[in-house]
Amino acid sequence: MAVVRPFKGIRPKQELADKVACLPYDVMNREEAKEMAKGNPYSFLHVGRSEIDLDDSVDAYDPKVYEMARHNLDKMIEDNILFQDGQPMFYIYRQIMDGRVQTGIVGCTSIDDYMNDIIKKHEFTRPEKEVDRINNFDYCDANTEPIFLTYKSNKEVNTIVNDWIKFHKPVYNFTSDDGITHIFWVLDNQELVSRIHDIFASIDYLYIADGHHRSASSVKVGLKRREQNPKYTGNEEFNFFMSVIFPDEDLFIMDYNRVVKDLNGFSSEEFINKVKEKFNVEVYNGEGQYKPEQKHTFGMYLDNTWYKLTAMEGTYDDTDPVDRLDVSIMQKNLLQPILGIENPRTDKRIDFVGGIRGLGELEKRVAKDMVVAFSMYPTTIDDLISIADAGEVMPPKSTWFEPKLRSGLFVHRLY
Repeated sequence: MAVVRPFKGIRPKQELADKVACLPYDVMNREEAKEMAKGNPYSFLHVGRSEIDLDDSVDAYDPKVYEMARHNLDKMIEDNILFQDGQPMFYIYRQIMDGRVQTGIVGCTSIDDYMNDIIKKHEFTRPEKEVDRINNFDYCDANTEPIFLTYKSNKEVNTIVNDWIKFHKPVYNFTSDDGITHIFWVLDNQELVSRIHDIFASIDYLYIADGHHRSASSVKVGLKRREQNPKYTGNEEFNFFMSVIFPDEDLFIMDYNRVVKDLNGFSSEEFINKVKEKFNVEVYNGEGQYKPEQKHTFGMYLDNTWYKLTAMEGTYDDTDPVDRLDVSIMQKNLLQPILGIENPRTDKRIDFVGGIRGLGELEKRVAKDMVVAFSMYPTTIDDLISIADAGEVMPPKSTWFEPKLRSGLFVHRLY
């Protein structure tokens, strides 16, 4: 059963929340982070991407970067930009994008639940990608960014959350530059806090939606603290990591599209003929780009023309939760056998474009540095849960969640 417990959040003063809040560390590069934080001393990027406050000659993974992160976090607290609540509580975080609402509970989840697969995963992690957040969390002695979790919707949790929202004013309510509204409530009624804890104790599993590397890093920092404190009881804050937990029915996964640099030696005609061995191929005569409208259909942009591809029967196993994924069908029947992309995680000939950028971005990439692009039908939240329940993992770049959680609205101290 899942452990979800309250914590004493470190969060911005009300009038500074919109200035502190920033996109997560991993959706921009160093130059973009520096530009985003330009002229804004309150931005939490000074903690999450603290290399922006050092000379560009300093490597982004130098210990100086993490020392700066700790310095900046402490300074934000010292200057009363951030403050810590006096008692453990839950928080409610709502995001609205294009009229669609997702509302989650902010709390702490257990590193033991992660290790015992009560918190289920659907992706492999790469150790080299974990190291950066391990250092950030370790030096700051805090979870500076949350993990994005989901669970099978629970009526009683929904009722508690909806009633609290109905009868209480939010402490933060702002719209960020990308048009996403962020609303935040403090749920400090201890009777309800206890009830939420108890309800989650009856829920079998939580699922990582987004943030596999952050969660793995959080767990490793917690295990390091255990080694440093051999008499630990299991109740210390370092045994838990900060999460935002959304009901599955609220979540929205966007398409995660592919662009490839070349045709692996084939002419366009030869390539299309190879594709026709596993897909029905039609020229798309509609306006604009072809956006797949159902599973097992794909768009392909080649030589200034959009095509509709439909996977033929027998090219995938509809009883296998991984094999029936469109990203698996694309990889197994086209990218690997025709274009020679054996490992999309490491092959430099392929790149991935999140659906938030729109399909016009695929055309731009083909005009700039790629040859062919593929538009995908989004993976569903049911697909994600089915794969996690089966103990399987998704192919890389299967899901693109929107909106992204903002960093800086809440921090969890590990002591």
